Amino acid sequence: MRMLAFAVCLLVAVPLLADSPKIVTIAGTGKPKPNGVGAALETNVGQPFGVEVGPDGALYIAEVENHRVLRLDPKSKQITVVAGTGEPGIAGDGGLATEAQLIEPYELRFDADDNLYIVDMKGNNVRRVSSKTKKIETLAGTGKAGFSGDGGPATKAQLSQPHSIVVDPAGENLYIADIANHRIRHVNLKTGIIDTLAGNGQKSLPSEGLLDATKPLIGPRALFLDGDTLWIALREGHSVWRLDLPTKQLTHVAGDGKAGFAGDGGPAKTARFNGPKGIALGPNHDLFVVDTENQTIRRIDLDNATVSTVAGQGPKARGGAGDGGSATEAEMDRPHGVCVGADGTVYIGDTNNHRVRIVEPKK
Repeated sequence: MRMLAFAVCLLVAVPLLADSPKIVTIAGTGKPKPNGVGAALETNVGQPFGVEVGPDGALYIAEVENHRVLRLDPKSKQITVVAGTGEPGIAGDGGLATEAQLIEPYELRFDADDNLYIVDMKGNNVRRVSSKTKKIETLAGTGKAGFSGDGGPATKAQLSQPHSIVVDPAGENLYIADIANHRIRHVNLKTGIIDTLAGNGQKSLPSEGLLDATKPLIGPRALFLDGDTLWIALREGHSVWRLDLPTKQLTHVAGDGKAGFAGDGGPAKTARFNGPKGIALGPNHDLFVVDTENQTIRRIDLDNATVSTVAGQGPKARGGAGDGGSATEAEMDRPHGVCVGADGTVYIGDTNNHRVRIVEPKK
């Protein structure tokens, strides 16, 4: 009876330790320096950030330290390079993506035509790889950090450390978390024109209600698009918000705006996060948040408006141990990326462990 009570206490929303989802590494050796590509568990993956399941079922990985985008084939378990030479830079537009230079790619997305979008943080730009030609082009940003260009061509506008992107399925609208400008930018991909969707550059928490270019939005770090709903994680704001795009109405979802690690099992709005840097919606309508400085992945049950931890022990358990065991007993080291497969598998860019890990779906 005592052991059962301990298990219930330790694992939020999981009744028995034996039923707890396990965590395993699927790519990376723990070392960052490139050693070629091949078998996923033998290939060094330097600081994986964004992870994204592509339309082909493969996992795509933004490899920040080595300035590449990698593809992990789910059947062969082999890794290949789809963009970047490994040398930092912003060159290569008009040529093959594998011959282009990237500089710290942070996040990846796909549109309905299977085109790959890359936000290149240090390049201060967003680029696209054609699914047909495998060639790369710049969609937004000049390569120099700044804030300019609203109302004009996106390729002549300045961004400042863009961290996250989303694109609608039709490939018509691109949204950019322009974090150092404390704004979310929008690019009409039909016209190529950029504007500011939200944020006025001030470093203040937003309020519920109308959100537009006249209102503050501190540190928009991560975006996820679901229909007309834009989910936003604020890094400096330590919170999660929901923006209805047609009405521009903003709703507070989680986090009280103060850094900390608290609130599991309780109301999402009063929980505490510390520098969230990734966000993804799962097939069961749960929102997964990379709570980076707490070394955890948190889950927001949107139906019940509660928070739980699905991987990691908390801020004091920074490390790489735990593979093969319960995900909530594992250590992580500043994870940045998350995505959720159709079967409920949670993919994690465990950045400073130089590994991609998964939390297996509960059976």
